[in-house]
Amino acid sequence: MRGPGRGQHGRMRYESSVTSISWIPSEAVTGSMRVAFEAGFTHYDDPPPAQVEDLAALRAAGRFRFANVLKAWIEVDSAGEITGCGYSGAGHIADTSVRLGGLRRTFQNALLPELRRDPEWGDGWVRFVQTVGGRTSLPAPRRVRHRPYIQWQAPLVWTTLSLTLHADGTAETAMTGASKFPRHWLYDDGGRLTHKSGLTDFTDWMAVSFGRHSPWGDQDSEALVTVVETALEHSLSAQLMRGAARPKVERLPAGQVLVRQGEPGSDIYLVLDGVVRVERDGEWLAEYGPGALLGERAHLEDGARTSTLVAATPCRVASVDARQLDQSALMELSGGHRREDAGRS
Repeated sequence: MRGPGRGQHGRMRYESSVTSISWIPSEAVTGSMRVAFEAGFTHYDDPPPAQVEDLAALRAAGRFRFANVLKAWIEVDSAGEITGCGYSGAGHIADTSVRLGGLRRTFQNALLPELRRDPEWGDGWVRFVQTVGGRTSLPAPRRVRHRPYIQWQAPLVWTTLSLTLHADGTAETAMTGASKFPRHWLYDDGGRLTHKSGLTDFTDWMAVSFGRHSPWGDQDSEALVTVVETALEHSLSAQLMRGAARPKVERLPAGQVLVRQGEPGSDIYLVLDGVVRVERDGEWLAEYGPGALLGERAHLEDGARTSTLVAATPCRVASVDARQLDQSALMELSGGHRREDAGRS
């Protein structure tokens, strides 16, 4: 929250913002379009930073596909009543670069008009909702039921953000809607990464994210959002994915059990996509999304799984033998999971 700034006649002005950055992670693309990425015709993206200082510099460096920057302000009088409010901020979309042989060509993508709801007024608060998105310049084929049965059109990408400003200067943010592809990361007013979209679905996105099946038509897609992983998990994830042992990557349908309580096991799991539910003795304990590391306690304790891990949504997970990772870091991770489980049980 920026401010407060004092206006005329003792009025206070409070400002805040929330930003989403959207990018394409490796392994997120499925089907025939994956060939274009693997062949180098186009590219995946490196993860954006955990702290954003200069969004324009990230865009110039090609670090994201599009960004939704929702900024808003309120004015509060000396009696604590909100007397005025307004939007600011904008959407940003990056260009697409492709390679064909020795040639490189950059295409300009199309940013659609921002959708801003009228501010919603409540008792001591105002809520702002903004949708930003666009269409890539490179169309892709999709099947349709009528002739010619194949339609060349680029699907739409978007996020819908909510920002609630209170008369006491506090703020609440959320990502309430988003296209099912690519990955969307959420940043607070200070540029700190706070949440991530929990699931990407390239196939569904390619098939239906057109026309009326978008906020510019008559529907949005609910965003599945999870909290960001810790710095410790981030460090261990790099060890898991880039260590001497190549990780095993597997896909799980919703409802499939990854590990079962009481069974032996020594692998540790990194959630790449989707949400994994943790259960003990049939009781729900927690849910974890992309970036979370799970399963270390069996390795550190008696070799038996202390809980059951279930795919709450379709998931992709990577795993290696826990002995490949830093043991002191795994002990620290286990302590954090114990505290989290106790807080939910």
